[in-house]
Amino acid sequence: MSERRKTERVQVTIDAYWEGVVAQCAGTVVDISMSGCFILTSDLVTEDELIRLDLRMPTGGSLYLWGEVVYKLAEMGFALRFTGLGDVERELLGLLIEYARFNDDEVTVAA
Repeated sequence: MSERRKTERVQVTIDAYWEGVVAQCAGTVVDISMSGCFILTSDLVTEDELIRLDLRMPTGGSLYLWGEVVYKLAEMGFALRFTGLGDVERELLGLLIEYARFNDDEVTVAA
């Protein structure tokens, strides 16, 4: 099986809140990269659905990102591919990923 990911993912545990067309729910981001993430949450989404994600940052505050559902796993969660990242979002996301890499431990951010 070929690897589809083009960017390295890092393991994290970050509280998040997401909003889609039909549902709004809390979840936990368990891995993240510059291109997307996986969220443990209800699977009340459809493939290709546009999602607004609110990530809690280690320094406090939130990072708001938009993404498209790539796939979902029944009763487990879904994978999100980030779309339309602006310069500020890209920079903050990069800092979060570097923080996770630098600390070598799993990054845990709770609301």
